[in-house]
Amino acid sequence: MNNIVDAIIEIPLGTKNKYELDKKINKIRLSRVQYSSMTYPSEYGYIDETLAGDGDPVDILVISSEATFPGCVVEAKVLGYLDTIDGGHQDPKIIAVNNVDPRCNFYNSLDDLPKHSLVEIKNFFQNYKLLQNIKVEVFDFHDINDAIEIIEQGKKNYLTNK
Repeated sequence: MNNIVDAIIEIPLGTKNKYELDKKINKIRLSRVQYSSMTYPSEYGYIDETLAGDGDPVDILVISSEATFPGCVVEAKVLGYLDTIDGGHQDPKIIAVNNVDPRCNFYNSLDDLPKHSLVEIKNFFQNYKLLQNIKVEVFDFHDINDAIEIIEQGKKNYLTNK
């Protein structure tokens, strides 16, 4: 099982800015500033050449000790995923660590992470769109094998819809 992927970072750790790839111009665009005072608890982006149920690439959170920048490619080690439904669409969040960051690259599963890190991630997604009146349902975390299945299905979806 290869659980190393390239994550394309859209939103750096600790920001309220929501950046997204603008597919029309192939550049990073500031989509919005968070309505709440919450900041992203990790690097946040997507796995290129995948397609999730919401019509966007598969989302990935990359736990890192330092923020990068929008558009940065980060080698990420997949640990699992968080099951969410965002605005009525399945929207799994792959959880990974920055594989070139010695402060976190030794984590190999979600069970290895500090419990509070998982609580923060779950809390973030339960509340980050509250002030926008967008319903986000947050369920359970799942292991590496299930996360790899999500990524592989995302790759198949991408090839089918290319």
